[in-house]
Amino acid sequence: MIDTLIVLAKQPVPGRVKTRLVPPLTHPQAAELAAAALTDTLDAVTATAATGKVLAFDGEPRHWLRAGWLHTAQPAGGLDVRIAAAFGAAGSAPALLVGMDTPQLSPARLSGFDAARYDACLGPAVDGGYWAIGLRDPRLAAAAILGVQMSTSRTFRDQLRRLHALGMRVQSLDTLRDVDTIDDAEAVAALAPDTAFARAFARVTETAA
Repeated sequence: MIDTLIVLAKQPVPGRVKTRLVPPLTHPQAAELAAAALTDTLDAVTATAATGKVLAFDGEPRHWLRAGWLHTAQPAGGLDVRIAAAFGAAGSAPALLVGMDTPQLSPARLSGFDAARYDACLGPAVDGGYWAIGLRDPRLAAAAILGVQMSTSRTFRDQLRRLHALGMRVQSLDTLRDVDTIDDAEAVAALAPDTAFARAFARVTETAA
């Protein structure tokens, strides 16, 4: 069982989030999709049995912070720095971190890390990155993550290689599709039609048409 679930997220401000959706969407429409994806992610995490829930946030968290959640601000630096820092809020018990780009997440999928058998887990993304990383001992986050180049087509492979180099037994989670492009958004909305993201996608694409 996972003790702590961490959501690494950014305040959905137009022009700062989901910029690869523009065009065909406008920046406000892209931000609306980002807000819906974050809502779905927070809902899924809230519905799990994890004892600790952390929002590692870039921006003003008041609108997004749920009851019983801990907030930690993201530091300056690259994505590797921000991911590693977020694990600092988890203490020494097993933790799993996800972003806000996979609104199709379910509580069951978020509970899939078997920390009794594995030292780490990694959820591959279709684009070559990863949507989740878990550590049985979050205190190893700096050694496990810092220096791994993020947001490339080989990030998953590089991260997996780093974990193996540290002697970790790594559990592979399901492969998911991140929402980066309009094609990604359409596919994820179709896959999870009952989500806030799917409803927002229908609104913004109807307006765009």
